[in-house]
Amino acid sequence: MATVRRGILGGTFDPPHYGHLMLAEQAREQLGLACVSWVPAGDPWRKTGTPISAAQHRLAMLRLAVEGNDSFQIDTREVERGGPSYTVDTLALIHEQHPEQELFFLLGADALSDLPNWHNPAKLIEIASLGAAARGGKRIPDSILETLLPSLCQRVSWFAMPRLDISATDLRTRAAKGESLRYFCPPAVAAYITSNKLYTPA
Repeated sequence: MATVRRGILGGTFDPPHYGHLMLAEQAREQLGLACVSWVPAGDPWRKTGTPISAAQHRLAMLRLAVEGNDSFQIDTREVERGGPSYTVDTLALIHEQHPEQELFFLLGADALSDLPNWHNPAKLIEIASLGAAARGGKRIPDSILETLLPSLCQRVSWFAMPRLDISATDLRTRAAKGESLRYFCPPAVAAYITSNKLYTPA
């Protein structure tokens, strides 16, 4: 029986946008993933002191963003757990519940470069392989990966992704200025941001 491959995509998703969706779909297709689980962070420890939207809003936007793609599912465990969100802990729990699945944690090249600064990165790459997006065909050479973390290059599977210069930070800034979010994120997400006055200065 073939091993089921499952993608895990974590983040604050504040808000989710087409860059997130493109990354998840390209990883699913190119890495042969049966599904991609989106895991919104509850209390992202790397963003302590940075204001983020309430979990209820981020979850609502994420549900709107992935609607219609049966291969995408939302995993709310980090939001429900409370306290700091550590990726390695979440992956360990998923692996414990689904030991028959091969896990691929999905991330961009920038996050991959920053991996040594994450909580227990050596354990993370023991539990899951890494699916890394080569935006515009740009990959980090194996020689550099090996300087970041021993055996890292053996745990990375690259997939191609068109370069989309869209960031959640930029969308929050645009929303705060009252600028259009059209073609940056799904229409339902843009409508939610407007109707709930998210990112609007008090």
